[in-house]
Amino acid sequence: MSWRIVVISNSAKLDYQLGHLVVRQETTTKINISEISMLIIETTAVSLTAFLLNELVKHKIKVIFCDEKRNPSSELIPYYGSHDTSVKVRKQVQWTEDDKKNVWTAVVGEKIRKQAEFLEELGKSEAKMLRDYMDEMEYGDTTNREGHAAKVYFNALFGMQFSRSQDNSYNAALNYGYSIILSAFNREIAANGYITQIGLFHDNMFNPFNLGSDLMEPFRILVDRKVYKMKPQVFEHDEKMQMVNLLNEEIYMEGKKEIINNAIKIYCKSVFDALDEKDISLIKFYRNEL
Repeated sequence: MSWRIVVISNSAKLDYQLGHLVVRQETTTKINISEISMLIIETTAVSLTAFLLNELVKHKIKVIFCDEKRNPSSELIPYYGSHDTSVKVRKQVQWTEDDKKNVWTAVVGEKIRKQAEFLEELGKSEAKMLRDYMDEMEYGDTTNREGHAAKVYFNALFGMQFSRSQDNSYNAALNYGYSIILSAFNREIAANGYITQIGLFHDNMFNPFNLGSDLMEPFRILVDRKVYKMKPQVFEHDEKMQMVNLLNEEIYMEGKKEIINNAIKIYCKSVFDALDEKDISLIKFYRNEL
């Protein structure tokens, strides 16, 4: 099972050789490609071969490219992530509005639950308000309890003056972490044969990752936890590496420990099963502890 997250931070030439990613810098490093789950090209001073890109796609390795500021800007997604992609896409476009709303209600309800649990761990009184929002949830979240919960939640975590629109190290860390998590979800969506553009709730014509944006919602809290503990005064290389390593941390899934990368895989498959079988009880959510 792939588990390595490889980050290229300095000038390098990358190519493929006998089942290995070859990183040519002052010294040459070879990494077995079957061990890699994600490759992050953090600098624009990297050249790589088309043959390598083709092999990375074949092995369903998520590749993230960063801009000149070393922030994630794009990713590599295969056209065909599964042998039965055509069947999966036909299923996806036939998901009914009722089925999508049922799953979205469950997903966003779980997100608010995890936000409330985090605030309870921190002894924040606002947790009760989030619990109330959960009780008030309606089918499809028509009253936008998610939006109300988010405002209360972030103010409780980072202070009443905090806003997600501000340009600061906390938001930089949150945005970077969310980008990494979203990329992991996009990889699993493609690997399962579905397309990322058609979502459950998110429906922005300019967002190529609507479905990933939907499914990742309960996992955002893992990023929030990390940023809260880091309390970053700056957000530079070391802080970014902490966010990247989040995917290799452990949570509980179905009563046993799983690294977050694997938990995303299990969760995504369960959501697709729930949609295809019209049964939201099939969705498998993670837990921070048993």
